[in-house]
Order: sequence, then structure tokens, then C-alpha cells
Amino acid sequence: MDNVDRLIEGWVHDGFLPGAVLDITISNRFRFQKSYGSFSDGTKEQPIRLNTMFDIASLTKVTATLPAILILVAKEKLSLDSSVQAFLPAFRHPHVTLRHLLMHASGLPPDLPYLPRKAARPNLIEEILAQELLFQPGKEKLYSDLGMILLGIIVERVSGEPLDRFVKQHIFDPLDMRHTVFNPGSELQDRIAATELVDGSYIIGEVHDEKSFHLGGVTGSAGLFATADDLARYAAWWLQPEQWDIVPSSLMRETSAAPVGGRGLGWEVKHDSADVPSCGESWPAGSFGHTGFTGTSLWVAPEQGISVVFLTNAVHLGRNNKIRELRPILHEAVLSSYQS
Repeated sequence: MDNVDRLIEGWVHDGFLPGAVLDITISNRFRFQKSYGSFSDGTKEQPIRLNTMFDIASLTKVTATLPAILILVAKEKLSLDSSVQAFLPAFRHPHVTLRHLLMHASGLPPDLPYLPRKAARPNLIEEILAQELLFQPGKEKLYSDLGMILLGIIVERVSGEPLDRFVKQHIFDPLDMRHTVFNPGSELQDRIAATELVDGSYIIGEVHDEKSFHLGGVTGSAGLFATADDLARYAAWWLQPEQWDIVPSSLMRETSAAPVGGRGLGWEVKHDSADVPSCGESWPAGSFGHTGFTGTSLWVAPEQGISVVFLTNAVHLGRNNKIRELRPILHEAVLSSYQS
């Protein structure tokens, strides 16, 4: 992995990224872990270490919300083809199902009109429930935070527990993910990579996503903080689900089977089409992963037993950063090293 190592060292040196943690695991036989660079806390530069926690942004969708829904399906508490309206009567579109939400095929808009963090938004959920659909459910794909927020609420209503408590008990604790949390406490602040400079100070230990922030930091779309090591543990579960009695492996494998428009259940899925996801063009069909706006990503190639966790606080440099250009380059380099 020397070429991968040099690649990231160069990106940090050239100012494309403030720093990062990379974790590459191949079939439990090989593991590469390294931290790079630093970030400013507003007073001084802080080094990024292997145990640095990152705001993983939309990786929350597949690290918390997706497995929570699968657990409730396995327990026969709900069905993927249940109407959203069955759980949220105020939702006005009876033909939208949980499957549509997970596959970003509901027709819901991608987002709500932007409001800054300091703005009050007490009726955010009502805003989502009032949205008109942009297309007939199941006919197109449009990535939407709004659907994943609704799924988080459905998990809470069906389980009778707050989302953060449910996923800790049923996912993070069984997988020994001890450093994956919503709303990290003050004792963890020194370990958390700062994200964006907002109103004169860096965001540290508070969720970067504005909607999640307005909802208290625990949502189905964003809010989790985690280490690379914890996400590597999470990836290991998806590579060998039969080793843990959490969700039937057959149900987990359905999430990346027969993707439509590059989307499986929750995951972005590489398939033989013109669409090239963030893993790069050479990754094999059937690979699946996800990204986060702050700069984070997780990709898994199940047939090869490869998982790549790349955590960086790219938004530390502002929203006009290069992370979208860099991700496929990184993953192509990892695959090249694996094949050589």
C-alpha cells in the first residue's frame, strides 16, 4: 500500500485535505491503518490520530438507519413494502414505502431550503411531511436526506426507543463499536476533528449537518461520530454477517443485490453501467459503499473481502474542497495494490 500512503501524504502536503485516517482491511489477512495531517481547533493545530473521531455525516444513513430498519424487519416489526403512512399518518403519500425511502426512490426532494445553524426551525418535521413528490414513487432515483430522516423517526416509533439508544444496544455494542455515538460528550471533545469554520469558530463535537443540528443531533440522515477502527468493525460485519447474530445474512445481502440506478437498499452499489460511483471505475460490480458530506466514506468489495474506510474532515477547508475528485483516485489505488 505504499502508493496509497504516498498519495494521501501528497494530498495533505499540497493542502487538498487537512488530514485523514485510512483503514484498509483485506479478508482479515491484511490491514493497513494510518493517520495523516492535523486540523485547527481555533487556537492551535491538533494532530489527527488513529483514534480521532470524525463527524461521519451521511454515513449515518447506512451505519445506523439501514441496519436499524433491517433489525426491525428481521423481528417482523415492519416490512420494507409497508407504506410510510402506516407509521406516519401525517405523511400524505400512501404509495411511498419504506423500500422507496431506503432506495432514494420515493419522489421526495433532496433537501429543504437552507437555513443556517443559528436559525430556529421548530417545524422541520412538519416541513418534510408537507413536501410534494417530484416523481411517481419507484420510477426514478433522487438522493434525499428527507426520506432517511423519516426512517429514523419510524425506527423510534416502531421500537419505542430513541434512535441513538436503539442502535447502540442492537448494533454498536454487539459489534464492539465503542467510539461511535450521536452527540458525543464533553469528555470526547479533544478527540474530535473540527469540521467547518462557521460564524468565526470551528464546529467541534456538534453535528455539521444543519437539519440534524436543528433536530437535536440524532437523525436518520446524519449525526454520528465515529473512528475509522469502529467503521472497519462495521464493514467486517457486512463482509461476514453470519459471525454475528444481529440480522440474517440473507437479508443483509439483499441490500446490494439487483441495484436500480446505482442504488440498493441504503447503499450506493457499483454495477455495470455508465454511472461510476465514488469507489472508482475499476472496482468490481457488487461493491457497495456510501459517502458523507464532511469528507468521509466507506466502501466494501464483498467478493474480494476488501473494506476501505477513509475519514477526513475535508469541510475544514470549506465546502468547495476536492474530496469528490480524490475519493475515486484513492479507491483505484487501493484496488491496484490489491491486484499487484
